[in-house]
Amino acid sequence: MTDKLAQNDFGNDAALIQGMLVGDSTAFEIAVALYHSKMVMIAKAIIGEAFAEEIAQDAWISAIRSLADFGGRSSLYTWLVQITANAAKTRLRREKRQVSLDENWQQVDNADRFDHTAHWREPISQWDLETPETILANHQLSEIIRQTFEQLPPQQQAVLTLYDLEGESMTEICNILDISASNARVLLHRARSAIQQRIHQYQESV
Repeated sequence: MTDKLAQNDFGNDAALIQGMLVGDSTAFEIAVALYHSKMVMIAKAIIGEAFAEEIAQDAWISAIRSLADFGGRSSLYTWLVQITANAAKTRLRREKRQVSLDENWQQVDNADRFDHTAHWREPISQWDLETPETILANHQLSEIIRQTFEQLPPQQQAVLTLYDLEGESMTEICNILDISASNARVLLHRARSAIQQRIHQYQESV
C-alpha cells in the first residue's frame, strides 16, 4: 500500500519533500517506510547496534528541522544517510567508544589480495546471476537472499546496499562510513561472495 502511495502521490523527491513541508502525514509515513531501516543500518555499521535506532530517530528530527533548507543537490536518500552518518560519528566520539570500523575483515590475511596501490590483485567478485527480475520472481530464492543479507555483519550490509542497490560511489561510501577504500572493497567482496554462495547452493539443490 505504501509503495503504491509513493508512486501515485509522491513519485519523486520533490513531491515527497513538499508533502512533508506542509505536514502531510502520508508523506512522512512513506519517507519513514522507504528510508528508516536503511538509516538504522548505516548507524549500526558506524556505532553498533546499541545506539543505532536512537541515532536514526535523532537523524529524522534533524532532517525535519532542516527540510526547508534541503537544496536537492543530492537525492533525499543520500541526504538522510549523510545526516545519519554524521549523527552516528558524533555520538561515537561523545561516547568515546573504541569501535573499530575495520572489524569483521582484519581477521583474514589480506596482504596477498592487494597490490602496492591498495587495489585488488583479482577483481571484486561480480554478480554472475540471471536478471534481477528473474531472481526476484523466484520467491523462495528471494527469501534466501533476504535471510543471507540479514545475517551479514552490519558493515557488509551497509556497503552492499550503498554500492549495489543505491549506486553510491566507493568514494562516497568511504566518506559515509569513515572507512578506507581497501576496507570497503573487502566488505563488498565478502558480502557478494556470501550471497552468491547461498544462491549457488540453492541452485544445486533444485
